[in-house]
Parts: sequence; structure tokens; C-alpha cells
Amino acid sequence: MNAVAVMEVPREILDSARLTVPDLKVEIAVHLYEQGRLSLGKARELAGMSLWEFRQLLASRRISPHYGIEDLDQDLETLRRLGRL
Repeated sequence: MNAVAVMEVPREILDSARLTVPDLKVEIAVHLYEQGRLSLGKARELAGMSLWEFRQLLASRRISPHYGIEDLDQDLETLRRLGRL
């Protein structure tokens, strides 16, 4: 069973920011992904979105995907195993 953390946000804060609770979760997910604190998978999970939807959201906000040398190496190895390289 997964433990759930609960955070209280006063209604007036949400109202001032013109956010719903789901909107706030999306904003937190985007921010943490942009800061490199959450992976794409965990961020999209927090946002409650599909991978495609979350990637589209990031693109609409001009947030680049995190793709490093290790990711490239893994992709190249996968392509080699599949006989595509």
C-alpha cells in the first residue's frame, strides 16, 4: 500500500491563484520536473496526466525534456540490440 502525504492549502490561496486542486498538482509537477527534482514519469503521475499529455504541456510551456548522455547511451544500446544500428 502506498503512503499518501496530505498538504493543506487554504482555500483563499487557491482562489487568489485561480487554481483548483488538480491545477495546483499540475503546477507543482511541472515546476519539480523543470527543476530536475522529478523524473518525467513521476511528474506526469503527480499531474494525473498521460505521458503524451504531460509532454504536450511541457512543450506548450517551452520546457525542454531532460535528456542526458546516459539517456542517449541507453537508447543507442537498445537500438543496437534491436538491430536498428
